[in-house]
Amino acid sequence: MDPEVGLRLLFSPLASNIVVRTACCSVGVVLPVYSTFKAIEGRDENEQRKWLLYWAAYGSFSVVELFTDKFLHWFPLYYHMKFAFLVWLQLPTTDGARQMYMTHLRPFLLKHQARLDQVVGFLYGQMSKFVSVHQAEIKFVRALLMRTFVSANQFASGFIHPERRHVSGAIEGRRQQIDTSDSDDEE
Repeated sequence: MDPEVGLRLLFSPLASNIVVRTACCSVGVVLPVYSTFKAIEGRDENEQRKWLLYWAAYGSFSVVELFTDKFLHWFPLYYHMKFAFLVWLQLPTTDGARQMYMTHLRPFLLKHQARLDQVVGFLYGQMSKFVSVHQAEIKFVRALLMRTFVSANQFASGFIHPERRHVSGAIEGRRQQIDTSDSDDEE
């Protein structure tokens, strides 16, 4: 695909926000997830640090956006600005994530570290209590999700590889069993 066509689609005033929001998700999450994977697997400490800084900056931005998105998304070109910001965070030439971390996030976290440690400790304690109280429900939901995942995987593999299609009694009815033994005939 011609890059010019992609840019026209992205910046077209007639294009819906869905295109720009998808681009934001792709640039803000999909590419960084893969880049983080490459940094971890490549054992490159500089790349790992770069992506840790990105995720700290992105996570902080996401928290702020959580509370402001209801108001900001009405502003013209909001998602275009968000897209540009996410690109700025990642570009090696601008090193935006590092700049954001060092100038805004790090000073804020250092200033409020003691209080944040208390809040985080309290939250982890509450989550631990919740998990211990609701063990049976968690096991049930986990088993249900696993069954659903296996069923969906088998269903999808029937479309991808129709020659390997598994017949399921729940979907296509009971399978008839053919008895090959001669014991019934002899009696």
